[in-house]
Amino acid sequence: MTELRLYDTRTREVRRFEPRDPGRVGIYACGPTVYARVHIGNARPFVVFSLLKRLLAHQGLTVTLAINVTDVNDKIYAAATATGVDSMLLAAEMTAAYRDDTDLLGLGRPDHEPLASESVPAIVAYIEALLERGHAYVAAGDVYFRVRSDEAYGSLSRRAVDQLDQGDGVEGAELKEDPADFALWKAHKVGEDSAWDAPWGRGRPGWHIECSAMAEGLLGTGFDIHGGGLDLLFPHHENEAAQTRCARGSELARFWMHNGMLELGSEKMAKSVGNIAPLHAVIARYGRDAVVLFFCGAHYRQPIDFGDGPLEQARNNVARLRELGRKLHDGPSPAELAPLHERFFERLADDFNTPSALAELWEWVREANRREGAIGNADLREMLDVLGLANLLDAPMPSVSAEVLALAQARQAARAAHDFARADQLRDAIAAAGWSVRDAGDGFELLPTDGD
Repeated sequence: MTELRLYDTRTREVRRFEPRDPGRVGIYACGPTVYARVHIGNARPFVVFSLLKRLLAHQGLTVTLAINVTDVNDKIYAAATATGVDSMLLAAEMTAAYRDDTDLLGLGRPDHEPLASESVPAIVAYIEALLERGHAYVAAGDVYFRVRSDEAYGSLSRRAVDQLDQGDGVEGAELKEDPADFALWKAHKVGEDSAWDAPWGRGRPGWHIECSAMAEGLLGTGFDIHGGGLDLLFPHHENEAAQTRCARGSELARFWMHNGMLELGSEKMAKSVGNIAPLHAVIARYGRDAVVLFFCGAHYRQPIDFGDGPLEQARNNVARLRELGRKLHDGPSPAELAPLHERFFERLADDFNTPSALAELWEWVREANRREGAIGNADLREMLDVLGLANLLDAPMPSVSAEVLALAQARQAARAAHDFARADQLRDAIAAAGWSVRDAGDGFELLPTDGD
């Protein structure tokens, strides 16, 4: 088994990964704040850590993956107020939509999906531990974390305390001992329709303490991997790490993994910016296979450009894999292709480098296509299974409708008459029907391109 190496954001280096508990791995990734339906960018951490779980399981490890749902948050209150609905009702509706939308990815569910609203007792206990140790203080019903009480604060994001901006604007500024401090608990305000009781007063938890409590409750302290988007590095993950150090005297996680952002042009895709493409709509247009392959095409730590071009390419590559899958038979693959299969997993073991691994997979595909006679699909199935795409080898060839066949024949006639503008129009019509047409000698070949 190839040694797994992962990039740790805290140490800024790729280093050997060894589980805390032999044979077992715990992963916690930050999930969405559910005030609207998730967009394609929200799906990236879901895909990255679902596939990482598959790789670890392939290496013989038992993996527990937890991805939380933040259903208590300022953004939810604001969205509920704007639409005139109950905040918890909105959060429940959007949580259900998030699960439905990510189910469309076909990667299974995380082992645990804790809700912040169901973790309040554990959150309160966490805050009490911080108060007892002098790392927090109560101010007019709010509770704040004393950032300067943590000597290691800033070690994850490499930020100096005097240069911090917690991103909460002027809220609570007059109550804080230090502008760098952040809220662990927020007192109930007029207009907020949900709140919980706590020893220091009725209110609700702050965002950062929610994840510390949920992660520790499921995986304990010092668990293996804490993941999430790079945009969460500061302040969210920095604050999580600080809270646990000060409350428990130990680190929350051994590795911190951050995926890059999905970008539209040069700007991060975000609901707050308004440049979003809903996940369910993108899957409906391109198919789940193309969406998963699209994410695999970039290293998880790098930004990835979203657009029709990359997704169309991913859909075409899905069609290539389906086409080859129909030619292969179930059984062992040729021994001559084994080095490509081995290198595929070596690339994945080197900081989960999916684009480099895909390069080996595509070379395997090219070699298989060059070969005569029956070829077994075992190697390709194993590679695709880790990427959540083994289903591509089992897709039957759909029948071609008379309408599509007529379009292809008309296109062939237009090409023979050198009417290439008409041929292009017919090609587009064929594509709109879910097929691609490929010229083959004096004839043509039709291949399905949809992701269903």
